[in-house]
Amino acid sequence: MSRFQWSAIAICVLLNTLDGFDVLVMSFTGKTVSGEWDLDSGTLGLLLSSGLAGMALGALLVAPRADRVGRRPVILAGLTVAAGGMLLSSASQNWQQLATLRLVTGIGIGAVLACSNVIAGEFASRRWRGLAVSLNSTGYAVGATVGGVSSVALIDHCGWRSVFLAGGLATLAVIPFAFWFLPESLDFLLTRRPANALERVNSLARRMGQPVLTELPHFDETERTADRGLRSLLTPDLRRPTLVLWGAFFLVMAAFYFVTSWTPTLLVEAGMSSTQGLTGGTLLNLGGVFGTALLGALAARYALIGVLRTYLFLAGALIVAFAASTDTLALAFCIGAVIGVAVNGCIAGLYALTPGVYSARLRATGVGAAISVGRVGAIIAPSAAGWLLDADWTPLALYVTTGVVFAAAALLLFAMGPKHPTAGAALTTKPAGSVC
Repeated sequence: MSRFQWSAIAICVLLNTLDGFDVLVMSFTGKTVSGEWDLDSGTLGLLLSSGLAGMALGALLVAPRADRVGRRPVILAGLTVAAGGMLLSSASQNWQQLATLRLVTGIGIGAVLACSNVIAGEFASRRWRGLAVSLNSTGYAVGATVGGVSSVALIDHCGWRSVFLAGGLATLAVIPFAFWFLPESLDFLLTRRPANALERVNSLARRMGQPVLTELPHFDETERTADRGLRSLLTPDLRRPTLVLWGAFFLVMAAFYFVTSWTPTLLVEAGMSSTQGLTGGTLLNLGGVFGTALLGALAARYALIGVLRTYLFLAGALIVAFAASTDTLALAFCIGAVIGVAVNGCIAGLYALTPGVYSARLRATGVGAAISVGRVGAIIAPSAAGWLLDADWTPLALYVTTGVVFAAAALLLFAMGPKHPTAGAALTTKPAGSVC
Protein backbone atom coordinates (compact mmCIF):
# COMPACT_ATOMS: atom_id res chain seq x y z
CA MET A 1 0.00 0.00 0.00
CA SER A 2 1.58 3.27 -1.14
CA ARG A 3 1.10 6.63 0.51
CA PHE A 4 -1.04 7.70 -2.44
CA GLN A 5 -3.40 4.75 -1.95
CA TRP A 6 -3.86 5.59 1.72
CA SER A 7 -4.42 9.26 0.85
CA ALA A 8 -7.17 8.31 -1.62
CA ILE A 9 -8.83 6.28 1.14
CA ALA A 10 -8.41 9.21 3.56
CA ILE A 11 -10.32 11.50 1.17
CA CYS A 12 -13.16 8.97 1.07
CA VAL A 13 -13.15 8.92 4.88
CA LEU A 14 -13.48 12.72 4.88
CA LEU A 15 -16.45 12.54 2.50
CA ASN A 16 -18.12 9.98 4.74
CA THR A 17 -17.50 12.21 7.75
CA LEU A 18 -19.57 14.95 6.14
CA ASP A 19 -22.23 12.45 5.15
CA GLY A 20 -22.46 11.13 8.71
CA PHE A 21 -23.16 14.67 9.94
CA ASP A 22 -25.67 15.38 7.16
CA VAL A 23 -27.56 12.09 7.49
CA LEU A 24 -28.10 12.14 11.25
CA VAL A 25 -28.61 15.89 11.67
CA MET A 26 -32.37 15.25 11.77
CA SER A 27 -32.07 12.84 14.69
CA PHE A 28 -30.16 15.43 16.74
CA THR A 29 -32.54 18.29 15.91
CA GLY A 30 -35.71 16.19 15.88
CA LYS A 31 -36.89 16.99 19.41
CA THR A 32 -36.38 20.75 18.93
CA VAL A 33 -38.04 20.78 15.50
CA SER A 34 -40.94 18.74 16.85
CA GLY A 35 -41.42 21.18 19.71
CA GLU A 36 -41.33 24.27 17.48
CA TRP A 37 -43.85 22.93 14.97
CA ASP A 38 -45.88 20.82 17.46
CA LEU A 39 -45.36 17.54 15.57
CA ASP A 40 -46.57 14.13 16.71
CA SER A 41 -44.30 11.07 16.74
CA GLY A 42 -45.57 9.83 13.39
CA THR A 43 -44.74 13.10 11.62
CA LEU A 44 -41.32 13.22 13.25
CA GLY A 45 -40.76 9.68 12.01
CA LEU A 46 -41.55 10.84 8.47
CA LEU A 47 -38.98 13.61 8.79
CA LEU A 48 -36.41 11.10 10.00
CA SER A 49 -37.24 8.79 7.09
CA SER A 50 -37.30 11.38 4.30
CA GLY A 51 -33.52 11.74 4.19
CA LEU A 52 -33.16 7.97 4.15
CA ALA A 53 -35.64 7.74 1.26
CA GLY A 54 -33.46 10.15 -0.67
CA MET A 55 -30.39 8.04 0.10
CA ALA A 56 -32.16 4.99 -1.31
CA LEU A 57 -32.95 6.86 -4.53
CA GLY A 58 -29.40 8.17 -4.78
CA ALA A 59 -27.87 4.73 -4.26
CA LEU A 60 -30.28 3.00 -6.66
CA LEU A 61 -30.64 5.55 -9.46
CA VAL A 62 -27.53 7.75 -9.31
CA ALA A 63 -24.69 5.55 -7.97
CA PRO A 64 -24.92 2.98 -10.83
CA ARG A 65 -23.99 5.80 -13.21
CA ALA A 66 -20.52 5.56 -11.69
CA ASP A 67 -20.00 2.27 -13.56
CA ARG A 68 -20.50 4.19 -16.80
CA VAL A 69 -19.16 7.73 -16.30
CA GLY A 70 -16.77 7.21 -13.39
CA ARG A 71 -16.86 7.27 -9.59
CA ARG A 72 -15.34 10.76 -9.29
CA PRO A 73 -17.94 12.81 -11.27
CA VAL A 74 -20.82 11.08 -9.50
CA ILE A 75 -19.29 11.90 -6.10
CA LEU A 76 -18.78 15.57 -7.05
CA ALA A 77 -22.38 15.84 -8.26
CA GLY A 78 -23.65 14.17 -5.08
CA LEU A 79 -21.70 16.58 -2.87
CA THR A 80 -23.18 19.55 -4.73
CA VAL A 81 -26.74 18.29 -4.29
CA ALA A 82 -26.19 17.47 -0.60
CA ALA A 83 -24.69 20.91 0.13
CA GLY A 84 -27.61 22.68 -1.54
CA GLY A 85 -30.17 20.57 0.30
CA MET A 86 -28.59 21.23 3.70
CA LEU A 87 -28.31 24.98 3.15
CA LEU A 88 -31.92 25.27 2.01
CA SER A 89 -33.08 23.08 4.92
CA SER A 90 -31.86 25.75 7.33
CA ALA A 91 -34.44 28.15 5.82
CA SER A 92 -37.43 25.76 5.73
CA GLN A 93 -40.67 27.19 7.13
CA ASN A 94 -42.67 24.02 7.82
CA TRP A 95 -42.19 20.29 8.12
CA GLN A 96 -43.33 19.62 4.55
CA GLN A 97 -40.58 21.84 3.15
CA LEU A 98 -38.02 20.29 5.46
CA ALA A 99 -39.07 16.76 4.48
CA THR A 100 -38.73 17.61 0.77
CA LEU A 101 -35.28 19.12 1.27
CA ARG A 102 -34.18 16.14 3.36
CA LEU A 103 -35.20 13.94 0.42
CA VAL A 104 -33.06 16.02 -1.95
CA THR A 105 -30.11 15.99 0.47
CA GLY A 106 -30.41 12.23 0.81
CA ILE A 107 -30.17 11.71 -2.96
CA GLY A 108 -26.79 13.40 -2.98
CA ILE A 109 -25.58 11.57 0.11
CA GLY A 110 -26.70 8.19 -1.24
CA ALA A 111 -24.60 8.64 -4.39
CA VAL A 112 -21.55 9.77 -2.42
CA LEU A 113 -21.71 6.95 0.13
CA ALA A 114 -21.98 4.19 -2.48
CA CYS A 115 -19.20 5.53 -4.70
CA SER A 116 -16.79 6.47 -1.91
CA ASN A 117 -17.01 2.94 -0.52
CA VAL A 118 -16.26 1.55 -3.97
CA ILE A 119 -13.23 3.83 -4.44
CA ALA A 120 -11.89 3.00 -0.97
CA GLY A 121 -12.07 -0.71 -1.77
CA GLU A 122 -10.59 -0.34 -5.24
CA PHE A 123 -7.54 1.61 -4.09
CA ALA A 124 -6.77 -0.88 -1.31
CA SER A 125 -4.65 -3.99 -1.73
CA ARG A 126 -6.31 -7.37 -1.29
CA ARG A 127 -5.09 -7.75 2.30
CA TRP A 128 -6.21 -4.30 3.45
CA ARG A 129 -9.46 -3.97 1.51
CA GLY A 130 -11.65 -4.85 4.48
CA LEU A 131 -9.80 -2.32 6.67
CA ALA A 132 -10.00 0.38 4.00
CA VAL A 133 -13.78 0.12 3.61
CA SER A 134 -14.23 -0.13 7.38
CA LEU A 135 -12.16 3.01 7.89
CA ASN A 136 -14.39 4.69 5.36
CA SER A 137 -17.36 3.79 7.55
CA THR A 138 -15.45 5.16 10.54
CA GLY A 139 -15.69 8.56 8.88
CA TYR A 140 -19.48 8.25 8.98
CA ALA A 141 -19.37 7.57 12.73
CA VAL A 142 -16.97 10.50 13.27
CA GLY A 143 -19.31 12.83 11.39
CA ALA A 144 -22.29 11.62 13.40
CA THR A 145 -20.33 12.14 16.64
CA VAL A 146 -19.27 15.65 15.63
CA GLY A 147 -22.87 16.33 14.69
CA GLY A 148 -24.09 15.27 18.11
CA VAL A 149 -21.49 17.30 20.02
CA SER A 150 -21.90 20.43 17.90
CA SER A 151 -25.70 20.16 17.89
CA VAL A 152 -25.84 20.58 21.66
CA ALA A 153 -23.97 23.89 21.50
CA LEU A 154 -25.52 25.16 18.26
CA ILE A 155 -29.12 24.44 19.28
CA ASP A 156 -28.65 26.06 22.71
CA HIS A 157 -27.12 29.25 21.27
CA CYS A 158 -28.40 29.60 17.70
CA GLY A 159 -31.37 27.26 17.28
CA TRP A 160 -31.79 24.09 15.23
CA ARG A 161 -31.46 25.85 11.85
CA SER A 162 -27.82 26.60 12.58
CA VAL A 163 -27.03 22.86 12.63
CA PHE A 164 -28.25 22.44 9.05
CA LEU A 165 -26.43 25.62 8.00
CA ALA A 166 -23.15 24.39 9.49
CA GLY A 167 -23.45 21.03 7.73
CA GLY A 168 -24.26 22.66 4.40
CA LEU A 169 -21.32 25.08 4.59
CA ALA A 170 -18.92 22.26 5.51
CA THR A 171 -20.13 20.13 2.59
CA LEU A 172 -19.85 23.08 0.23
CA ALA A 173 -16.30 23.78 1.39
CA VAL A 174 -15.09 20.24 0.64
CA ILE A 175 -16.27 20.22 -3.00
CA PRO A 176 -13.19 22.04 -4.40
CA PHE A 177 -10.95 19.85 -2.23
CA ALA A 178 -12.52 16.71 -3.71
CA PHE A 179 -12.29 18.18 -7.23
CA TRP A 180 -8.53 18.62 -6.96
CA PHE A 181 -7.48 15.63 -4.86
CA LEU A 182 -10.00 12.79 -5.32
CA PRO A 183 -8.62 10.38 -7.95
CA GLU A 184 -10.70 8.42 -10.41
CA SER A 185 -10.96 4.68 -9.78
CA LEU A 186 -8.14 2.71 -11.40
CA ASP A 187 -10.45 -0.27 -11.93
CA PHE A 188 -12.93 1.98 -13.76
CA LEU A 189 -10.21 3.32 -16.07
CA LEU A 190 -8.96 -0.18 -16.87
CA THR A 191 -12.36 -1.67 -17.60
CA ARG A 192 -14.43 1.21 -19.04
CA ARG A 193 -11.49 2.86 -20.84
CA PRO A 194 -12.69 6.46 -21.26
CA ALA A 195 -10.75 9.04 -23.27
CA ASN A 196 -7.02 9.14 -22.43
CA ALA A 197 -7.44 6.05 -20.25
CA LEU A 198 -3.85 4.83 -20.75
CA GLU A 199 -2.36 8.19 -19.77
CA ARG A 200 -4.62 8.42 -16.69
CA VAL A 201 -3.80 4.85 -15.65
CA ASN A 202 -0.06 5.51 -15.94
CA SER A 203 -0.39 8.73 -13.95
CA LEU A 204 -2.02 6.78 -11.12
CA ALA A 205 0.49 3.93 -11.46
CA ARG A 206 3.42 6.30 -10.99
CA ARG A 207 1.85 7.78 -7.86
CA MET A 208 1.28 4.26 -6.52
CA GLY A 209 4.85 3.17 -7.22
CA GLN A 210 3.76 0.75 -9.94
CA PRO A 211 5.39 0.31 -13.41
CA VAL A 212 3.75 2.18 -16.27
CA LEU A 213 1.96 0.33 -19.08
CA THR A 214 2.66 0.54 -22.80
CA GLU A 215 -0.92 -0.54 -23.53
CA LEU A 216 -4.05 -1.32 -21.57
CA PRO A 217 -4.48 -4.96 -20.53
CA HIS A 218 -6.73 -7.15 -22.65
CA PHE A 219 -10.31 -7.19 -21.43
CA ASP A 220 -12.98 -9.70 -22.44
CA GLU A 221 -15.79 -7.70 -24.03
CA THR A 222 -18.29 -10.42 -23.07
CA GLU A 223 -17.93 -9.26 -19.47
CA ARG A 224 -19.80 -6.02 -20.08
CA THR A 225 -22.38 -7.02 -17.50
CA ALA A 226 -22.83 -3.48 -16.20
CA ASP A 227 -24.55 -2.54 -19.46
CA ARG A 228 -27.48 -4.73 -18.39
CA GLY A 229 -27.97 -2.76 -15.20
CA LEU A 230 -29.67 -4.24 -12.18
CA ARG A 231 -30.71 -7.42 -14.02
CA SER A 232 -27.08 -8.52 -14.09
CA LEU A 233 -27.09 -8.73 -10.27
CA LEU A 234 -29.55 -11.62 -10.46
CA THR A 235 -27.79 -13.83 -12.99
CA PRO A 236 -27.45 -17.47 -11.82
CA ASP A 237 -23.90 -17.04 -10.47
CA LEU A 238 -24.76 -13.87 -8.52
CA ARG A 239 -28.38 -14.44 -7.53
CA ARG A 240 -27.75 -16.18 -4.18
CA PRO A 241 -25.12 -13.80 -2.75
CA THR A 242 -27.05 -10.80 -4.07
CA LEU A 243 -30.30 -11.84 -2.38
CA VAL A 244 -28.49 -12.67 0.88
CA LEU A 245 -26.78 -9.27 0.86
CA TRP A 246 -30.05 -7.50 0.11
CA GLY A 247 -31.79 -9.26 2.99
CA ALA A 248 -28.94 -8.53 5.39
CA PHE A 249 -28.77 -4.88 4.37
CA PHE A 250 -32.53 -4.50 4.81
CA LEU A 251 -32.55 -5.97 8.32
CA VAL A 252 -29.36 -4.32 9.59
CA MET A 253 -30.13 -0.85 8.27
CA ALA A 254 -33.68 -0.99 9.63
CA ALA A 255 -32.34 -1.85 13.08
CA PHE A 256 -29.40 0.57 12.84
CA TYR A 257 -31.45 3.60 11.84
CA PHE A 258 -34.07 2.93 14.47
CA VAL A 259 -31.34 2.93 17.11
CA THR A 260 -29.49 6.00 15.81
CA SER A 261 -32.59 8.04 14.91
CA TRP A 262 -34.78 7.42 17.95
CA THR A 263 -32.34 6.89 20.83
CA PRO A 264 -31.93 10.61 21.76
CA THR A 265 -35.71 11.12 21.73
CA LEU A 266 -36.54 7.89 23.58
CA LEU A 267 -33.97 8.65 26.28
CA VAL A 268 -35.76 11.95 26.89
CA GLU A 269 -39.11 10.14 27.10
CA ALA A 270 -37.50 7.73 29.59
CA GLY A 271 -36.90 10.67 31.92
CA MET A 272 -33.56 12.14 30.86
CA SER A 273 -33.07 15.79 29.94
CA SER A 274 -32.71 16.87 26.31
CA THR A 275 -28.97 17.36 26.82
CA GLN A 276 -28.63 13.88 28.35
CA GLY A 277 -30.60 12.41 25.43
CA LEU A 278 -28.26 14.05 22.91
CA THR A 279 -25.28 12.88 24.96
CA GLY A 280 -26.54 9.31 24.85
CA GLY A 281 -26.96 9.48 21.05
CA THR A 282 -23.49 11.01 20.71
CA LEU A 283 -21.88 8.27 22.81
CA LEU A 284 -23.53 5.68 20.60
CA ASN A 285 -21.95 7.25 17.51
CA LEU A 286 -18.62 7.74 19.29
CA GLY A 287 -18.53 4.01 19.96
CA GLY A 288 -19.01 3.52 16.24
CA VAL A 289 -15.64 5.15 15.53
CA PHE A 290 -13.89 2.35 17.42
CA GLY A 291 -16.28 -0.36 16.25
CA THR A 292 -15.69 0.18 12.55
CA ALA A 293 -11.91 0.49 12.96
CA LEU A 294 -11.81 -2.67 15.08
CA LEU A 295 -13.84 -4.61 12.51
CA GLY A 296 -11.41 -3.59 9.77
CA ALA A 297 -8.42 -4.69 11.83
CA LEU A 298 -10.04 -8.05 12.59
CA ALA A 299 -10.99 -8.49 8.92
CA ALA A 300 -7.30 -8.23 7.96
CA ARG A 301 -6.64 -11.28 10.15
CA TYR A 302 -9.85 -13.34 10.18
CA ALA A 303 -12.64 -14.18 7.73
CA LEU A 304 -14.71 -11.01 7.38
CA ILE A 305 -18.06 -12.78 7.26
CA GLY A 306 -17.33 -14.55 10.57
CA VAL A 307 -16.34 -11.27 12.23
CA LEU A 308 -19.52 -9.68 10.92
CA ARG A 309 -21.74 -12.45 12.29
CA THR A 310 -20.16 -12.01 15.72
CA TYR A 311 -20.84 -8.27 15.59
CA LEU A 312 -24.48 -8.87 14.68
CA PHE A 313 -25.15 -11.30 17.53
CA LEU A 314 -23.36 -8.99 19.97
CA ALA A 315 -25.37 -5.97 18.80
CA GLY A 316 -28.64 -7.82 19.36
CA ALA A 317 -27.73 -8.77 22.93
CA LEU A 318 -26.43 -5.31 23.84
CA ILE A 319 -29.51 -3.49 22.58
CA VAL A 320 -31.77 -5.55 24.83
CA ALA A 321 -29.46 -4.82 27.78
CA PHE A 322 -29.48 -1.11 26.93
CA ALA A 323 -33.28 -0.95 26.96
CA ALA A 324 -33.32 -2.44 30.45
CA SER A 325 -30.70 -0.01 31.80
CA THR A 326 -32.22 3.41 31.09
CA ASP A 327 -33.15 3.89 34.77
CA THR A 328 -29.43 4.07 35.59
CA LEU A 329 -27.82 6.96 33.72
CA ALA A 330 -24.17 5.91 33.96
CA LEU A 331 -24.92 2.29 33.00
CA ALA A 332 -27.09 3.35 30.06
CA PHE A 333 -24.35 5.64 28.74
CA CYS A 334 -21.70 2.91 29.07
CA ILE A 335 -23.82 0.30 27.30
CA GLY A 336 -24.80 2.87 24.68
CA ALA A 337 -21.15 3.45 23.80
CA VAL A 338 -20.55 -0.30 23.47
CA ILE A 339 -23.68 -0.63 21.32
CA GLY A 340 -22.16 2.00 19.06
CA VAL A 341 -19.12 -0.24 18.65
CA ALA A 342 -21.30 -3.16 17.59
CA VAL A 343 -24.03 -1.60 15.43
CA ASN A 344 -21.69 0.66 13.45
CA GLY A 345 -19.38 -2.30 12.96
CA CYS A 346 -22.30 -4.23 11.48
CA ILE A 347 -22.86 -1.54 8.85
CA ALA A 348 -19.13 -1.30 8.12
CA GLY A 349 -18.94 -5.07 7.74
CA LEU A 350 -21.70 -5.15 5.14
CA TYR A 351 -20.09 -2.29 3.23
CA ALA A 352 -16.77 -4.16 3.28
CA LEU A 353 -18.35 -7.48 2.29
CA THR A 354 -20.30 -6.26 -0.74
CA PRO A 355 -17.64 -4.95 -3.20
CA GLY A 356 -15.83 -8.30 -3.21
CA VAL A 357 -18.92 -10.01 -4.62
CA TYR A 358 -18.97 -8.04 -7.88
CA SER A 359 -16.53 -7.36 -10.73
CA ALA A 360 -15.22 -3.84 -11.38
CA ARG A 361 -17.71 -3.21 -14.20
CA LEU A 362 -20.63 -4.00 -11.89
CA ARG A 363 -19.29 -2.88 -8.54
CA ALA A 364 -20.97 0.52 -8.10
CA THR A 365 -24.25 -0.97 -9.37
CA GLY A 366 -24.01 -3.88 -6.92
CA VAL A 367 -23.04 -1.73 -3.94
CA GLY A 368 -25.64 0.91 -4.81
CA ALA A 369 -28.41 -1.67 -5.15
CA ALA A 370 -27.55 -3.32 -1.81
CA ILE A 371 -27.45 0.05 -0.05
CA SER A 372 -30.74 1.03 -1.67
CA VAL A 373 -32.48 -2.12 -0.46
CA GLY A 374 -31.05 -1.40 2.97
CA ARG A 375 -32.44 2.12 2.83
CA VAL A 376 -35.92 0.69 2.37
CA GLY A 377 -35.54 -0.87 5.80
CA ALA A 378 -34.03 2.36 7.10
CA ILE A 379 -36.99 4.34 5.76
CA ILE A 380 -39.57 2.01 7.26
CA ALA A 381 -37.98 1.68 10.69
CA PRO A 382 -38.07 5.29 12.03
CA SER A 383 -41.61 5.89 10.74
CA ALA A 384 -42.83 2.52 12.03
CA ALA A 385 -41.29 3.26 15.42
CA GLY A 386 -43.17 6.56 15.57
CA TRP A 387 -46.47 4.87 14.74
CA LEU A 388 -45.84 2.08 17.25
CA LEU A 389 -45.08 4.62 19.97
CA ASP A 390 -48.34 6.39 19.14
CA ALA A 391 -49.99 2.95 19.48
CA ASP A 392 -48.64 2.68 23.06
CA TRP A 393 -45.65 0.43 22.43
CA THR A 394 -42.99 0.89 25.07
CA PRO A 395 -39.36 1.77 24.25
CA LEU A 396 -38.36 -1.57 25.83
CA ALA A 397 -40.53 -3.52 23.37
CA LEU A 398 -39.06 -1.62 20.43
CA TYR A 399 -35.47 -2.26 21.53
CA VAL A 400 -36.09 -5.97 22.14
CA THR A 401 -37.58 -6.28 18.65
CA THR A 402 -34.53 -4.52 17.23
CA GLY A 403 -32.23 -6.98 19.00
CA VAL A 404 -34.08 -9.87 17.36
CA VAL A 405 -33.65 -8.21 13.93
CA PHE A 406 -29.86 -8.04 14.36
CA ALA A 407 -29.75 -11.72 15.32
CA ALA A 408 -31.89 -12.63 12.28
CA ALA A 409 -29.41 -10.85 9.99
CA ALA A 410 -26.54 -12.86 11.48
CA LEU A 411 -28.39 -16.11 10.78
CA LEU A 412 -29.17 -15.01 7.22
CA LEU A 413 -25.46 -14.59 6.41
CA PHE A 414 -24.99 -18.33 6.88
CA ALA A 415 -26.91 -18.69 3.60
CA MET A 416 -24.04 -16.99 1.75
CA GLY A 417 -22.55 -20.46 1.42
CA PRO A 418 -19.02 -21.78 2.09
CA LYS A 419 -18.11 -21.82 -1.61
CA HIS A 420 -18.52 -18.07 -2.00
CA PRO A 421 -15.24 -16.10 -1.78
CA THR A 422 -16.51 -13.74 0.89
CA ALA A 423 -17.38 -16.62 3.17
CA GLY A 424 -13.85 -17.86 3.51
CA ALA A 425 -11.60 -14.82 3.39
CA ALA A 426 -11.54 -11.16 4.24
CA LEU A 427 -12.17 -9.97 0.70
CA THR A 428 -9.05 -11.51 -0.73
CA THR A 429 -10.47 -11.92 -4.23
CA LYS A 430 -8.59 -9.59 -6.55
CA PRO A 431 -10.92 -7.38 -8.60
CA ALA A 432 -10.80 -7.58 -12.39
CA GLY A 433 -8.10 -5.40 -13.83
CA SER A 434 -6.65 -4.37 -10.47
CA VAL A 435 -2.93 -3.70 -10.20
CA CYS A 436 -3.09 -2.84 -6.50
